[in-house]
Amino acid sequence: MSQQHSAIAPALNPAKAKRSDWWRDAVIYQVYPRSFADSNGDGMGDLEGVRSRLPYLRDLGVDAVWLSPFYASPQADAGYDVADYRAVDPMFGNLLDADALIRDAHALGLRIIVDLVPNHSSDQHEWFKRALAEGPGSPSRDRYHFRPGKGENGELPPNDWESIFGGPAWTRVADGEWYLHLFAPEQPDFNWEHPAVGDEFRSILRFWLDMGVDGFRIDVAHGLVKAEGLPDLGGADQLKLLGNDVMPFFDQDGVHEIYRQWRHVLDEYAGERIFVAEAWTPTVERTANYVRPDELHQAFNFQYLSTEWDAAELRKVIDRTLEAMRPVGAPATWVLSNHDVTRHATRFANPPGLGTQIRTAGDRELGLRRARAATLLMLALPGSAYVYQGEELGLPDVVDLPDEVRQDPAYFRGAGQDGFRDGCRVPIPWTREGSSYGFGSGGSWLPQPASWGELSIEAQTGVAGSTLELYRGALRVRREQADLGAGDAVEWLRAPEGVLAFRRGEFVCVTNTGGESVTTPVYGRVLLASGELTEADGEAKLPADTTVWWTTA
Repeated sequence: MSQQHSAIAPALNPAKAKRSDWWRDAVIYQVYPRSFADSNGDGMGDLEGVRSRLPYLRDLGVDAVWLSPFYASPQADAGYDVADYRAVDPMFGNLLDADALIRDAHALGLRIIVDLVPNHSSDQHEWFKRALAEGPGSPSRDRYHFRPGKGENGELPPNDWESIFGGPAWTRVADGEWYLHLFAPEQPDFNWEHPAVGDEFRSILRFWLDMGVDGFRIDVAHGLVKAEGLPDLGGADQLKLLGNDVMPFFDQDGVHEIYRQWRHVLDEYAGERIFVAEAWTPTVERTANYVRPDELHQAFNFQYLSTEWDAAELRKVIDRTLEAMRPVGAPATWVLSNHDVTRHATRFANPPGLGTQIRTAGDRELGLRRARAATLLMLALPGSAYVYQGEELGLPDVVDLPDEVRQDPAYFRGAGQDGFRDGCRVPIPWTREGSSYGFGSGGSWLPQPASWGELSIEAQTGVAGSTLELYRGALRVRREQADLGAGDAVEWLRAPEGVLAFRRGEFVCVTNTGGESVTTPVYGRVLLASGELTEADGEAKLPADTTVWWTTA
């Protein structure tokens, strides 16, 4: 007998609904506010737009919404250059809009996580403007990293560090001193050795906790503390060094005392509030340091995000992640895309080895097939999962944006990162038609492709086999199955080369990463599959780049 399987719609698991440590198996949806929904027709997404679309996110089945920065900012780096941490930038609305969004989300059963940017401020922050005005030797300058230059007249930077966006990590000001910025010159790094910095950020935490947010995603969580004396790299390639060792400006042990202090603040508030670290570290073992019981709750698993579509490599990173998190009692996290990397539907459409920022569209059909399979694999693993807006539509990166519309600051600096992050930030489509496919009435700040309409939420809703319905079905099944979500281990099953197969209680996941169909045992009743599956005589034929979920119950 031959069968084709599609999504089912089970009820929520009552035991999971009552658990207080929701973050251990939460599915958290990242909203990039400027590209999600525009309420006032100015071409830029805003908080009221997000608020209006919260029912969609509830119906999708996610547990929480992470909002990328919406603070007052000159937007030199899309809001990651903050001028005022207690104000909403007018392009996104105001504090009343933020309050209404948080209240509506809670009424719908959704939690809200906001971005926090503690490594650096905007150069338009009052502290930095005061530091410039008061000059060398002033107390205000001690809140940042100001240094005299090298050379006969101080004309050379204080050390050889380079910005992540390319070029020197130092900029000279009119009085001759230099200030440190690991990112754009408009983003001066705070000096976390100064007690006023710590005091200020503990106050900022309380401000937003009092507003009702459920947690914080910490930007550049690995970068706050720099090595004593700001030593030279001595000619080492800092990008290569990040993959093998700790750099003098990243992942210093001193950051952990900061997060212990922050945890005390968070624990003053009821309701299971959480911290999530963006911590780029050389190993998952170093990442585990950020989620010890008295520090943060979760840390992004960038090693998993960077892994190629290969069964052996995926198994290695899964095992290593679970092993690293187990001793500290933290859940693993799994993520495939975000606002800084090429969407995985495009990464997987290209040959391996190109990294996480890719400039070519590749084989669109292949990429989507692999992306769907990768999603079911990710959602079957123990721990928490993150979904970047538009993943559920199977959106590719927009790789052919004209140079004149690009806004990624790294693109204009000619070194460092490739500067092609705009491709994953194009506003998402809601409807088949309209000037911006339902994003807003006034176009969009980055141009959308003509194909966007057929990938829209309207076009995919209720369509059997669509990527949107696959996500909806997967999140429903994940909530229903007691063996999915939280946990710290999988039981690997024997499988053909190129295939991952594991059991979690009565649940079995099998993923074929190879280029050919394979035959596997029938493990029970099919819950969901990312592609067509046929069964006959106790065996299942699993197509290439396909994942299937079974239950043995």
